[in-house]
Amino acid sequence: MRSPQVFPRFEIAPLDRALSAALQHKIDQKTKPLGALGRLESLALQLGLIQQSLSPRIALPHVLVCAGDHGAAKAGVSAFPQEVTWQMVENFLAGGAAINVLARQAGMTLVVADAGVAHEFGPRDGLVDAKVGAGGTANYLEGAAMSETECATAMNNGARLAREFAAAGCNALGFGEMGIGNTAAASLLTHCITGLPLADCVGRGTGLDDAGLERKRALLAQALSFWPERPTASGVAPDDALRILSRFGGFEIAMLAGAMLAAAEARMTLLIDGFIVTSALLVAAQVSPAILDYCVFAHCSNEAGHRLQLAWLKGQPLLDLGLRLGEGTGAALALPLLNAACAFMNEMASFESAGVSEKS
Repeated sequence: MRSPQVFPRFEIAPLDRALSAALQHKIDQKTKPLGALGRLESLALQLGLIQQSLSPRIALPHVLVCAGDHGAAKAGVSAFPQEVTWQMVENFLAGGAAINVLARQAGMTLVVADAGVAHEFGPRDGLVDAKVGAGGTANYLEGAAMSETECATAMNNGARLAREFAAAGCNALGFGEMGIGNTAAASLLTHCITGLPLADCVGRGTGLDDAGLERKRALLAQALSFWPERPTASGVAPDDALRILSRFGGFEIAMLAGAMLAAAEARMTLLIDGFIVTSALLVAAQVSPAILDYCVFAHCSNEAGHRLQLAWLKGQPLLDLGLRLGEGTGAALALPLLNAACAFMNEMASFESAGVSEKS
């Protein structure tokens, strides 16, 4: 069971919906047929409720990319060697990765955090040192990936960063990750929390061929053979979700879960990326279900299992572009839609102000 003194606590308030009628009236009075702006309208309503404002706005948006290595990666759950994790972090720091390009285009501040990469970067501009384990997590084929203390430390590190962003004026936070082997960890978390069949949760990750995919499935089934508890479709208790995260997760996934919980506690809008980020949200939502009020699901990933995660969470993605890169790229691509929802709320004329007749 969870040790109260180990894992952080969060107080997330469900959205106060008293402003719903006024927000909906403002939306409906814009110079358009009712509902004609589709998802932008429901997005504007959600943003207004999160910010408790009839004139929501996006301020200083950030995207947090957490990186970590997984002990199980060396067992063959990925098509790429573990060294790619630190090499991609170097790419982030050099400004050359997809998330760098898309975050710049979207006007997002990119923050890269070393949650537990098996590489020593030393002090580096643009890199947050939040390393928990110098060699990455342990191999969950042999035991727990993290101790409860390590898992809680990673969550606290993420929470600290989210609170720093909020204190600086950020009210929209996207989430991304980097870690060879982390689709395998995300598959195990998804299966154990949702009860979805393991085979349906396991995909090709960074590009496994058919033989590699079968090996990955077999290794994850082996990992589960050491886990005596069988999941149910109704989810798990908060303590159990954190035990599952410690047993199968990664430092970067735990850091993301902590950052999400603290961001929702600070009434920020959470831009949820793909399969791995959503696995962190699965944990966070078991700890505090009210977090889902603050979540915008950026896109539906092409990675097997993400559509199932979204359905289980009752999340409706804004985009479906066949992405499966991670890094927070879907969150960066979705941010302009949040800006558009705020813009029409704040700048579009109403029937009355424009002197346009309403439907008779």
